[in-house]
Amino acid sequence: MGLLEGKIAIVTGAASPRGLGHATARLFAEHGATVAITDLDQEQAEQAAAALPGEGHMGLAGNVTSKPDCEAVAQAVLDTKGRIDVLVNNAGITQPLKLMQIEPENYDAVTDVSLRGTLYMSQAVIPAMRAQKSGSIVNLSSVSAQRGGGIFGGPHYSAAKAGVLGLTKAMARELAPDGIRSNAICPGLIDTDITGGMMTDEKRAEILAGIPMGRTGKPEDVAGCALFLACDLSAYCTGTEVDVNGGSLIH
Repeated sequence: MGLLEGKIAIVTGAASPRGLGHATARLFAEHGATVAITDLDQEQAEQAAAALPGEGHMGLAGNVTSKPDCEAVAQAVLDTKGRIDVLVNNAGITQPLKLMQIEPENYDAVTDVSLRGTLYMSQAVIPAMRAQKSGSIVNLSSVSAQRGGGIFGGPHYSAAKAGVLGLTKAMARELAPDGIRSNAICPGLIDTDITGGMMTDEKRAEILAGIPMGRTGKPEDVAGCALFLACDLSAYCTGTEVDVNGGSLIH
């Protein structure tokens, strides 16, 4: 019996095969969930959904920075599946810029996807979750939010991901009476494509020296925590942030 048997979950930005979102969608599916994967490209989203174990998964095109897109995604899932139990706000982008290099368009791009996207997609599913008096929202923040960058993302990425933490906690407070939980995950350095080939051997050695567990994370490491926060094992957890960083930040 899976931990998410019979549950309907949406995972945003989950089409990339090596990404955190896809690993999370796969683990959810293995635990009995029916998953809707959203991404910018409809075909890629459909292919990613088709690759999941089990049946009935959906691939949907949606830009999280567009409120109408978010509402359309939620409606499509409700029309087809009848409910939404879990939302994982995974969509995000990063840019390795220094403070003085951040132009208005850089700020907009990074904060829009991570922060505005998390807000809009949450707003899109909350009415359905309120109506059923249950739901779990899992937001992807970052260790960069807690330690002030220092890995790959620039200061605007740290700011956006810190904003996600504030939003997560405020949502938790407001939504708890409706039976909806809101929690965040703060991954450290995870081996995915988001670092865009910036990982030199030298940089890797430097980073590993600061990780007590002596390795970078795997997407599955993050997916495991997302599963915990999505299912009833974490029934009394809301407004929390779970660190998935191998001990690189202990506070």
